[in-house]
Amino acid sequence: MADYIYLVQMDIPAEMEDEFNRVYDTQHVPYILKAPGVHGCSRYRLESTNKDGMARYAAVYEIDSPEVPESDGWKAESEKGDWATNIRPHTTNRSHSIFKRI
Repeated sequence: MADYIYLVQMDIPAEMEDEFNRVYDTQHVPYILKAPGVHGCSRYRLESTNKDGMARYAAVYEIDSPEVPESDGWKAESEKGDWATNIRPHTTNRSHSIFKRI
């Protein structure tokens, strides 16, 4: 069980949702899981919120330390496949948060 989670939230245009989910599930997550210090990833789509402007998609990565998402391993894996060139440029409303287990 990892001591930290890395929460990544974002939106994608409706016409790109199918491709976004395909690439995220079949390429991006499998590559990121190969980075040292990453132990799992769960993805979610927003169903309801009381906060205006909340991003529709969320990924929760289980990580060893707050430094993992800035590591060379993470950066190298995140550039692989279609994510960096075909999907990332179309994402909006992105946020990145790290939480420590208490």
